[in-house]
Amino acid sequence: MSDRPISPAPAVDRISIIATLNDALRQNLTQPGHNRVVMTLGVQDLIGDVSLFRNFHARAELLRAIRDYDEFGVDVDPHGERDFGRFTFCDAALYWKIDYYDRAIDFGSPDPADPQVTTRVLTILLTSEY
Repeated sequence: MSDRPISPAPAVDRISIIATLNDALRQNLTQPGHNRVVMTLGVQDLIGDVSLFRNFHARAELLRAIRDYDEFGVDVDPHGERDFGRFTFCDAALYWKIDYYDRAIDFGSPDPADPQVTTRVLTILLTSEY
């Protein structure tokens, strides 16, 4: 066994891993596993009551817009992590943002590239709520 310390993955590899994990969350918004998807009160008001399947289609359309989002450029994704998006829904300007927490969601993640120690939280919000 070598006494050499294990060196961390190069930054480009880490960014690629984080982007892939973020894309996986967006592709599985209705079944995020240990990750979370939340929306602000403003977004909830925008789509309306979804109980008893009222406005269920609006919520599904909103989640599809985030799932299918592909407008990543340097203005919205300067670090290449694919953790932020800006879009229009029902004539309103919205953001979605992924933040990285530890598994207990008490503190920031010690390593966003490691899904074993990270809980991703995707928040959907009106731009006016930022």
